[in-house]
Amino acid sequence: MMNFRIPKGKLMKKVLIVLAALAAFSGLAQAQENIKVLSTQELVNDCKLPATPESRSFCIGFTTAIYETYLATRQPQTAKPFICVKQPAPARDEVIGDFVKFAQSNQQVADKPAAGVFLGFMSVRFPCARK
Repeated sequence: MMNFRIPKGKLMKKVLIVLAALAAFSGLAQAQENIKVLSTQELVNDCKLPATPESRSFCIGFTTAIYETYLATRQPQTAKPFICVKQPAPARDEVIGDFVKFAQSNQQVADKPAAGVFLGFMSVRFPCARK
């Protein structure tokens, strides 16, 4: 079996190139049309129960993608982690339910971008131990 391991430096360089290309494309697309960012309230509407199968799938996919992106792009050499989920992790539905409660009790974030608010919630829900 071949080992296709990419050195961290090269992988990060490739990730940065892809992100730069996406940002450039995003700028071009934004010049052509106004791209709407998902608000926290819109995410809460998809995540609160009872949910349709479509909205539940979107909620799980969106929140999972935000957390996985945090894990994939975090630079442990230069930045301390700010989300530390201890194992065994709580059930996904429990965490999503807690996020819905958090957002509903903090109405000042309703119109803020959902991705940033979700990461903020995760940092409060799963803080890292202080050293």
